[in-house]
Amino acid sequence: MPVIVITTEITAPVQRVFDLSRSVDLHAASTAQTGERAVAGVTSGLMSLGQEVTWRARHFGIWQYLTSRITAFDPPTHFRDSFVRGAFRRFDHDHFFSQQGEITVMRDVFDFPSPLGILGRIVDSLILKRYLRHFLTIRNAMIKEAAETDAWQRYLPKT
Repeated sequence: MPVIVITTEITAPVQRVFDLSRSVDLHAASTAQTGERAVAGVTSGLMSLGQEVTWRARHFGIWQYLTSRITAFDPPTHFRDSFVRGAFRRFDHDHFFSQQGEITVMRDVFDFPSPLGILGRIVDSLILKRYLRHFLTIRNAMIKEAAETDAWQRYLPKT
């Protein structure tokens, strides 16, 4: 089963980075290249335990729907979104956060088996793992940029 691990260092408070990572609006902005938008469940704001979002996006030239749910939630150090419906057989995306001085270390662990048996494993290793790593790297770059500038204020509620 493929596992993608990405570590991103961000010069911002851990709570800000945690909240930006669960922002539906920031996720949608970071996926403009796929036309991704939330169409059901939580369609704006911040996700919390038990909540679902359904995304509509174009991947590999095909419009797809994918629903995920927040299945673990321990602010501001961890949350997990897990597959509910869509093109995957299963996935879990763990988001870990730790504060080290003025740096927040954000670590994504994304594990997934594709459907279709041996054919799915070939697609995983040749195409899908690289595609998903790139997708997550773009998302993390946007979280980093927003967290380290005033842009975070567009995505987080005023307190």
